Amino acid sequence: MNIVGLLFAGLAIIGWGAYPTLVSKIGGSPIQAIFGATWGTLLVAIVLALSCGLAMPTGANFWLALVSGAAWAFGNVLTIQAFRLRDDEGNELGSAKAMPISTAFQITANVLWGVIMLGNWPSTTSRAIGAVAVIAVLIGAYLTTYQQHKTQGNKGLLLKAMGVLLIAQVGYSLYGILPQYTQNTDGLHLFLPQAIGMALFGLALGLFETMKNNDNIFAKKQTYLQLISGLFFAMAALGYLVSAQPAMLGLATGFVLSQVSIVFATVSGILVMGVYKTKKEWLVIGAGLLMIVVGASITAFL
Repeated sequence: MNIVGLLFAGLAIIGWGAYPTLVSKIGGSPIQAIFGATWGTLLVAIVLALSCGLAMPTGANFWLALVSGAAWAFGNVLTIQAFRLRDDEGNELGSAKAMPISTAFQITANVLWGVIMLGNWPSTTSRAIGAVAVIAVLIGAYLTTYQQHKTQGNKGLLLKAMGVLLIAQVGYSLYGILPQYTQNTDGLHLFLPQAIGMALFGLALGLFETMKNNDNIFAKKQTYLQLISGLFFAMAALGYLVSAQPAMLGLATGFVLSQVSIVFATVSGILVMGVYKTKKEWLVIGAGLLMIVVGASITAFL
């Protein structure tokens, strides 16, 4: 096992695990969060490109990467919106419940795209095993939302969040799919144009909020504190891009290790945000997270 690759995979786990919790903890509106996060990512991408001498992609490669970055920002601002959803009693959904659902949707969408469009899992056996793995991921995501003392408001909130996260998945899917149509380049070179697309989308939302709703996010401290969350996302993206290289851990192993971040994201979201959980809730949530990680691992190695 490549030690350097493991170190970069560790960056992905820490970055993606901490990112949603930081977004929630810092607070502010979803638009403040996405502006700060995307511009924090852009700063890291610029430093990386300059320090490593990475040439900017041109032509279709540039535009595919830029649009994929904007698509990620679209998906992420909706995901952050899901964090902030509240039921009639004022209880917030939070990142600890939203992230496992979002991850399950992303894994399912990636698998479907791979099977339908790319011809992955050509044999009947691999498709059967893969289907069981995806079902395990979805069941695991459902288990992470377990609440021992349910109310009608909890159910309605969860359904509303799932609707928002399904729409967000369109952006996340484009973020993963569009770079597959680039030629003679790699993830490290695409990182900067993707970050530019993210930052432009964040800026456009910020300007819209300022001019349309008279809410100047650029004059608020939380907007710039969210740059910190962007640094963690960029660290994760960079860690994954490097660890997934063939000379490091490879795509499958890098993907599986990155999925461990959902455990970090969920647990940190509960602990940092001070969400009380009973012993039974912890056990069920733990089982759900285990099912997500195991299911994701199976899909990666089929």
